[in-house]
Parts: sequence; C-alpha cells; structure tokens
Amino acid sequence: MARLSINDIIRDVDVEPDTPLLWVIREQVGLTGTKYGCGIAQCGACTVHIDGVATRSCAIPVSSVTEQQKIITIEGLSPDLTHPVQKAWLELDVPQCGYCQSGQIMAATALLSANPRPTEQQIRDEMTNICRCGTYNRIKAAIELASNTMAG
Repeated sequence: MARLSINDIIRDVDVEPDTPLLWVIREQVGLTGTKYGCGIAQCGACTVHIDGVATRSCAIPVSSVTEQQKIITIEGLSPDLTHPVQKAWLELDVPQCGYCQSGQIMAATALLSANPRPTEQQIRDEMTNICRCGTYNRIKAAIELASNTMAG
C-alpha cells in the first residue's frame, strides 16, 4: 500500500512497490492526462511535478515517492485553464496531435517556476520533451509569452 499526495488529495493505492508512478496515476487514480510515451524517461509525455520538479513518472517507482512529497499532474496544475502557460498554449495554438502537450506544459511550468525569465537558449536546453509533430517553435514561443505574462 502506498500513500501519495496527488493534486492535493491524499490517496491510498494498493500496488507493488516497483510499479511506475505513471501507472498509479493513470490506472489506480484515474488521471489520464499524464501520458505513456516511451517507458524509459526519454520522451517526457509522462511529466508530472514532484515538489515542483518536472519528473518523468514512467521511470520512477511508486516506492520512491513519499506521502510528504507533493505530486501535481496536468489535471492539478490549473483545472480552469488559467495558468499562464496553459493560456499561452491556447493563444498560440501550440498542439497539433496534442499527445505530448500535457508533459510539455508540465515541463514548461517547472522551468518557469525555477527561472521566470529564461533565455531562448535556456528554453532549448531545458525543454527536452519530444514532440513528434515538431511544434518546438510554438512551444518556445508559448513559454516566452507565459514568461512575459508571469513576469509582468
């Protein structure tokens, strides 16, 4: 049995200790916004925040997360879509197929929390999630727009 704080709700889940956090979030808790992409922490579709840090949930066993750690998924970021990153994503029509976008948004919000005014190069260096549709220029533009909005 694992006890986790997901989107500010304490949840008890009955899973094996080596179960990837991604499967707990999707299958046990029912939050399907976090996506499975590669299973080896390379693509970033499964990105969530753990204590504010962008974390690839497919490669982290549930046993390595404690109840004291705060897990935030795309559903918990801003349910009413008012987070500046979500608003920028919508304004600039960032997604094409949309599959990777929840992970992209979670990575972008963690980046902006750590560095509210990143340079173009810092965005390129930090945003390592993969987008098969190639929307990288729109992703960068949305991060810059959100940064300008957040910084005033």
